[in-house]
Amino acid sequence: MTTTTAPESQPFQAEVAELLNLMVHSVYSETDIFLRELISNASDACDKLRYEAISTPELIADGAPPKIRIAPDKKANTLSVVDSGIGMDRQELIDNLGTIARSGTKSFLSRLTEAKDGANLIGQFGVGFYAAFMVAERIVVTSRRAGSDQVFVWSSSGGSGFEIAQAGDEDAARVTRGTEIVLHLKKEAAKYLETYEIERVVRAWSDNIQFPIELVPEEGEPRQINSASALWQRPKSELKPEDYKQAYQQVAGAFDEPAMTLHYRAEGRQSYAVLLFVPSTKPFDLFDQARKGKVKLYVRRVFIADDADLLPAYLRFIRGVIDSEDLPLNISREMLQNNPQLAQIRKAVTGRVISELESLGEKEPEAFAKIWDAFGPVIKEGIWEDFERREKLLALSRFTTTKGEKRSLKQYVEDLKPNQTDIYYLTGESVERLKSNPKLESATARGIEVLLLTDPVDAFWTSAPLDFGGKPLKSLSQGDIDFGLMPLLDEKAEDKQDEAGADEATTIALIKDALGERVSDVRASQRLTSSASCLVAGGGAQDRMLERLLAMQNKGPTTKPILEINMRHPLVAAIAGDKDAARDLSFLLLEQAQILDGELPEDPAAFANRLNQLVLRGIAKG
Repeated sequence: MTTTTAPESQPFQAEVAELLNLMVHSVYSETDIFLRELISNASDACDKLRYEAISTPELIADGAPPKIRIAPDKKANTLSVVDSGIGMDRQELIDNLGTIARSGTKSFLSRLTEAKDGANLIGQFGVGFYAAFMVAERIVVTSRRAGSDQVFVWSSSGGSGFEIAQAGDEDAARVTRGTEIVLHLKKEAAKYLETYEIERVVRAWSDNIQFPIELVPEEGEPRQINSASALWQRPKSELKPEDYKQAYQQVAGAFDEPAMTLHYRAEGRQSYAVLLFVPSTKPFDLFDQARKGKVKLYVRRVFIADDADLLPAYLRFIRGVIDSEDLPLNISREMLQNNPQLAQIRKAVTGRVISELESLGEKEPEAFAKIWDAFGPVIKEGIWEDFERREKLLALSRFTTTKGEKRSLKQYVEDLKPNQTDIYYLTGESVERLKSNPKLESATARGIEVLLLTDPVDAFWTSAPLDFGGKPLKSLSQGDIDFGLMPLLDEKAEDKQDEAGADEATTIALIKDALGERVSDVRASQRLTSSASCLVAGGGAQDRMLERLLAMQNKGPTTKPILEINMRHPLVAAIAGDKDAARDLSFLLLEQAQILDGELPEDPAAFANRLNQLVLRGIAKG
């Protein structure tokens, strides 16, 4: 290789250097990933060329359709992957091969370090080019951007940096458009120079890539080794589960199997083909703040965009392809957001996805349960965001309740107690903590089922006015609760409810005087049966869990809670009977309620001192 200018050395971004170190010094069982990822990148480059050539036809002046070539060379111990796609200029080589410009990189690297087999993680995260360093001791990339006179050479041995230079005449003449990647293989990777091994990998992982993949053997004529068919355009009757699995892994860049597949063709006012997959494992960017979808838009088999927001953000975990027959080929990315035809496709496909998930939940509850475990928190974002489909998304949702796991609201409503008019829920940080929350006591004593909501998103969607089947959803930590019309399960407990407790007016007055402005009100509780106190939000205030989450992000003011007290509890009764200890006991009621809600007392040292004094006072009296 000759170059016309001296190579310029540049360091890798710190995360790339760390990643390469892992690649070079770790041995993953799925080393085949490197070839699949290089072919996938080559396919993307060919897609981009076809898209740009719609508005700039001279980019394909030679008239030759894009393709991918794989050429082994045993003598030189190299494997070349060459595409005639869009190519890269000097800055694109630096940006694309020297940095990982995406969020979550640190998390990915830590997961990769811990994983026994990182192939699936690499595929999910989209850093496939670097996987080539698992099999190559040196990589040389020569690229010419379509329409450019300049050719550049990027090279690296997987150390701390790379070199880049303008290509010499020989390289420039060889690469007329696109990118050539030459891997100088390690000794243990020599098997990838065998034609049968290359064909095996391509058949397994890249058979449905949309462009011809040619194997260029050292002897004989080049031959195409993939089917290069748009699988989503083929009838379902022709396809097998294995075909869908391969298509999913290629489209999603994943190694798991799809948990659900949706393949159909829409005809009528608009014609389009749909092939969508629900993964069985969470993608790394599931909770990325951008919340971008990953369904690819094609128009008559020509790739247009992979970020066209073809599904709402709460379905961003879905992967696949939508191929329209009616959209204009030259549609710009700016026009995608406001195109009425695309809006109709979005609406129809979203409805179909939700219907398919509903059907799966009814017919194959175990399969749906796995999807819900992985993506339930994301789907529930739609209850807040998608008013039109709110009822359907509520029906789709599954909840952990005081009766069990994976309960639907339909099951909840079917099991309502006599005279029960509301669906009750409680939000918190964990199921275990919620099960021991005092606010559950009165509901539990009556056998009333309560939804135990522990995902952060639960605090948000429950803040909307919701009902299911005409039954409003009501928080046990907000507003008034009246279970008076629903009898206790234990008749003896019913008798205890009628027993006189502490003097209500006197006790409440003493507690209010002691706590002052720390609470907005003190009142007798309908929620408690055995605990002494709990904190709730007023009917017009935000749920306490939501308020805490917003306060952590400095996005909302905090309001004073209401302290509810159990008038039949000995600790509450002691307040009116022991005026000397009334102040300390009042604070103890507040602070233990805070602790049970997962909060710290306002002054932990004062709390500890107060508790010690009360204990010592009790010991002295004893």
